[in-house]
Order: sequence, then C-alpha cells, then structure tokens
Amino acid sequence: MRMSIWRVSAVAVLSAALVNVGFVGAASAAIVDTQALVTTDRDADLASIRAQLERDDVRAKMQEMGVEPSAVDARLASLSDRELNRLAMDMERAPAGGDALAVIGIVFLVLLILEVVGVIDIFKRT
Repeated sequence: MRMSIWRVSAVAVLSAALVNVGFVGAASAAIVDTQALVTTDRDADLASIRAQLERDDVRAKMQEMGVEPSAVDARLASLSDRELNRLAMDMERAPAGGDALAVIGIVFLVLLILEVVGVIDIFKRT
C-alpha cells in the first residue's frame, strides 16, 4: 500500500513537471543605452547646488573653514552625474536650521520620565 501511494505521488509530480515544460516562455533581451537609464540633468543639478553655495552665510562659513570657492568649483566638476544628482537632492531636503522644538520636546519628555521613575527630583513636592 505504501509503495503504491509513493508511486502515485511520483507519477503526479512528474506529470505536472512534464506538462509545465511545454509552457516555458521565451525571454527577450535587448541592449539598453546608458542615457535611457540615467535621467539626471547635470546642468540643472549644478545650478541648484551653486545657488545654495552662493548664499552669503554659506560663503562666510566656507571662508571661515578655509575653503576657496575655486576649489569648490573644481570638486563639483569632478563629481559624476549620479553623485551630483544625489548632492542636489540632499541639499534640497536638508533642514535649514534644524528642529529646535523637537529637541526641547525630547529633553522635556526624558526629564518627565526620569521624574516619574524617581531617578531625579526636578519638580519638588511640598
């Protein structure tokens, strides 16, 4: 009895495999040009980055750090299209001054939890 169940199972699996062999689809491949994959516009990214770098506060900070504007231009020119696009995207998304309200809220929450647990005693009880 056991051998017959095994045989029936083996025949069913092999039959299903043989039926599926006939349904194999053909894969098509073609050469894809690099320009079709890369959709960045180098001139637009450079203009965006230079607009950010030409602000007075950024220029002052760069001069304070000892960075020459000509060195910045040389480094920008040496970046690849992908790196330039990523830098432009990062500069657009970066917060201007940080989120001070969030930091104050987190500090307050930590102090409140420490007070409730009994580690510190900021809010004196009389």
